[in-house]
Amino acid sequence: MSKIITPYKTSTLSKKEQIAQMFDTISGNYDGLNRVISFGIDVKWRKKVLAHVSKINPTTVLDIATGTGDLAILMAETSAKKIIGLDISPGMLEVGKQKIADANLSSKIEMVLADSEAMPFEDNTFDAITVAFGIRNFEHLDLGLQEILRVLKPNGIFVVLETSNPTKIPYKQGYSLYTKYLLPLIGKVFSKDKVAYKYLSESASVFPFGEALNNILRKNGFIDVVAEPQTFGVATIYTASKK
Repeated sequence: MSKIITPYKTSTLSKKEQIAQMFDTISGNYDGLNRVISFGIDVKWRKKVLAHVSKINPTTVLDIATGTGDLAILMAETSAKKIIGLDISPGMLEVGKQKIADANLSSKIEMVLADSEAMPFEDNTFDAITVAFGIRNFEHLDLGLQEILRVLKPNGIFVVLETSNPTKIPYKQGYSLYTKYLLPLIGKVFSKDKVAYKYLSESASVFPFGEALNNILRKNGFIDVVAEPQTFGVATIYTASKK
């Protein structure tokens, strides 16, 4: 990332602490706003992540930056016997716990409050690890990826769903206008935190994507790295493995 983007420019808190504070604030209407902002396409993208994970018939799955648990809940459709959703925002996790209880999945999915850069798990624990729209919020990207590699089993799968920037005309120009003006406006109108969706837009605009993120994954020890652009390049699914 060319520069560190934080939600609250004048705050003395670390990026990690600011992210937790921001998501606590918007947790109540996060799911609804996500559907509006992405026009519901994010559901389709998550199902593609599910398809990648299902191929390896996992027993254990870790969903990092799980938020309100959308992807963790979706992982219940795999062969996994244990799914853990990890996040640093207590507010988001509380919403997720209720969703999991409503879906009668509390015995299968555990929500854990923890830091993705210092996870409370042993080496080689998980068959599959997923992150949806979360790695650009890591305070130290390399450290977070190295920690993910540590807890992933050899030959396990790591799947990332993250925003990216279209490179072809006219999608590039249209997406730029949408993220710069419309996305922050929607967040300002419907969210209690007026800066949250501005941060999400700004962080997406500077985060490395495509081959740049592939190279970062390789640098941190991942193998078989592949990037799959989605919907004209506004998002990308990355798959990788461990020796």
